[in-house]
Amino acid sequence: YICSRYYRAPELIFGAANYTVAIDVWSAGCVFAEMLLGSPLFPGDSGVGQLVEIIKVMGTPTREQIEAMNPAYTDFTFPDIDASGWSKVFRGKPTPPPDALRLLERLLTYEPDKRVSALEALADPFFDELREPTFVLPDGSAPPPLFDFQELELSSSPGLRSTLVPAWYRERTGGAGSAAAGRG
Repeated sequence: YICSRYYRAPELIFGAANYTVAIDVWSAGCVFAEMLLGSPLFPGDSGVGQLVEIIKVMGTPTREQIEAMNPAYTDFTFPDIDASGWSKVFRGKPTPPPDALRLLERLLTYEPDKRVSALEALADPFFDELREPTFVLPDGSAPPPLFDFQELELSSSPGLRSTLVPAWYRERTGGAGSAAAGRG
């Protein structure tokens, strides 16, 4: 198997032979949800059980969504189930902030090509607090280097550079804001 069951992207459950790093983005979304919930979001006990758990939360995928996950599955039909909504998922648990739920929705999207990239996820407003020059860890200590990107990483999404590497950090490191510019 590729990926542990609770974190397996739906395209893998649908048997896709060709997949991208979007499966890792889905897995990161599952881990993020588990951190918010305190338990796995999709605790299926088999491939079919896993798909049932996903559909219970996200609703029945459309034919177009199924085709995006695996074109060979377009003739399959599933019961029409509405998405449960995050309020039901988090019932009895502390409700996550709205920006956490928005990020979760961007990570957990049926169509692999519509999921955010890893860099887009890091640039999400949910992480804005980490980009503040005054940010410290709960124990008061400085965080580890958070903006130590390789130039190749930043060049793959040039529009995100100014979000991923804050102005104060670029100024402190001489403008590059990458691993080549120093640690920070």
